[in-house]
Formats: sequence, C-alpha cells, structure tokens
Amino acid sequence: MHSQLLAQAPDDPGIVPFIIAGVLLLLGLIFIYLILKFFKTWLRARLSQAPVAFGALIGMWLRKVPFELIVDSRITAVKAGLNYDTDVLEAHYLAGGDIANVVLALIAADKAGINLSFERACAIDLATKDTGKTVLEAVRTSINPKVIDCPTPTNGINKITAVAKDGIAVNARARVTVRTNLDGFVGGATEETIIARVGEGIVTSVGSAESYKAVLENPDSISKLVLTKGVDTSTAFEILSIDIADVDVADNIGARLQAEQAEADKQIAQAKAEVRRAAAVAAEQEMSARTQEMQAKVVEAEAQIPMAIAEAFRSGNLGIMDYAKYQNINSDTKMRDSLAEGEEDTNV
Repeated sequence: MHSQLLAQAPDDPGIVPFIIAGVLLLLGLIFIYLILKFFKTWLRARLSQAPVAFGALIGMWLRKVPFELIVDSRITAVKAGLNYDTDVLEAHYLAGGDIANVVLALIAADKAGINLSFERACAIDLATKDTGKTVLEAVRTSINPKVIDCPTPTNGINKITAVAKDGIAVNARARVTVRTNLDGFVGGATEETIIARVGEGIVTSVGSAESYKAVLENPDSISKLVLTKGVDTSTAFEILSIDIADVDVADNIGARLQAEQAEADKQIAQAKAEVRRAAAVAAEQEMSARTQEMQAKVVEAEAQIPMAIAEAFRSGNLGIMDYAKYQNINSDTKMRDSLAEGEEDTNV
C-alpha cells in the first residue's frame, strides 16, 4: 500500500511522511486495541501464577477459541495443583469437549486420590457427549456411590417376579449400590445392563430355591448369588453391594398351572367321549337300518307263503283239509300270542 501511494505521487515527496505516520498510527491503534482486549485476561493469569503468553492469547482469538474460558480453566487447574498448558486445553475444546467439566473432574479425582489422567478424562468427556452424562458426574459417582433401583420404577414395574421349585411365585425388589469404573467407562455397558443382569440373577436365585419359604427366610442368599455371578463385568460400574429391599409372596403358580392342566385334560377327555358317543350313535343307526332291512326281507318272505299255498293247490300237493288245519294252527297261534301279551301287561 505504501509503495502504491509513492508511485501515485512521485512528484510530491512531502506526502510520504504523512503516509508513514498514518500507517504507524494504524499500527499503534491495533496494538492498543490488542492490549486493551487481552491485558485483563493476561494480567489475571499472571497474578494467579498461571501465566499465559500474549501471543498464545492472540492465537486463540484468531482461531476463534474462547481464550477467557481456556485461561480460566488453566487458572482453576493451577490453583488446585494441576498444571495444564493452554495448548492441550485448546485442543480438547476444538475436538468438541467441555473444558470446564474436564478440569473440575480432574481436580475432584486428584483430591480423592483417584488415578485419572488428562487424556482419559478427555476421552470420557467426548464419549459422554450428547448422552446427558458428563465426566464430572462419572468422577463424582466414583467418589460418592449411587443407588440403582432394580427394577426401575419409571418403567411401571415395581418388582421382579420369580418362581421357586415348589411353584410359589415371589416378588422381589433390589437396590444396587455402584460406583463408576473409570477404567471401563469408555465402551462399558450402562445402568440398563446392570439392572437386566441383577434381575436375571434374582430370577435364577429364586428359581433354584427348593421352597419360597427359604427365600423369605434368607433374602440375602439372593444378593450373595447375584454378586458371585459378576454382573458388573464389562460395564462402566463397579457393584459395591446388592440389597434386597422387599420380598413377598405373589401367587401359587404351580397350583394355577396344575388347575389349568386339569381343565385342559378334562376338555380333551370330553372331546374323546364325544367322539365315542358319536361313533356309538352311528353304530346304533347302522344296526337299526340293518334290522329294518332284515324285517323287510322277512315280510317279503312271508308274502310268498300265500303264493306257495296257491301253487300247492294247483299242483295237488295241498288239499282242503290241510289248508283248514293250517288256518286252525294260525288262529291258535294268534290266540296264544294274545294271551301272552295280556299276562305281560298284568305283571307290569
């Protein structure tokens, strides 16, 4: 710019000092602006014994990094006895991390004697991003264990139902005390896995009991069995204790199942009996049809008797006296049958 102005006014050497003065004035204003913008932050860091170079502040500003947040986080760490350079803090911010939570988590871990490096804290912070959890919460849970209800009441299920060997169902509710396992927090299973595994352990423990009375008498046997199963393996938590908060009798599942089985057996027996009855009815109808068929044959045979008698008359094999004897025998037979029917009616 300076050379262009000199080229435009070669015949007027008196303007050159004004141009130089203007450039110097502009540079001075820029310098004063930078001093005013960064001096307060620089001085605060210097007085806090966590100095930050002016060049580093200007560089963060040019990279659109909130330098005040970085400096304040460094001051907080230094005051707690942790000396982190602004470069590593800035790098984590540019990666999308929460610098304030990371520094507070590192301070809390250091005061509690928990071995937590800056790199692992940053990894946990990035892993919990947009999950509703923070690295600070993970460290606090590691320091102050929290209690997880099993099952979770928010799901609408208040107790876990399991059936003992005697068929009696038992309702149980457990409270699991856990603390964060920082070494397995990244990639480890969450609370839902702990709840599912504890529920499975409760069902297994009750199901292996000979009687529901044994479960009611020694509910701690449930927690002991669940703890031996290692339900916190590959999770982000370490189980400290499992306490059975409530246990009671739910229902006689065995009796109900037997009653349902008996009802099913009854229906099957009724169906089989109906099949036999239908077969008997069909056989009876078949026999009735056969009886009528035989009676029809008898009637047909009897109808041939008069024809045979007539033929015997024509051929001379039957005389009048023979026919009269035949009629007398028929009349006598009908009379005897009539008398026999009357005696049967009298006896009845």
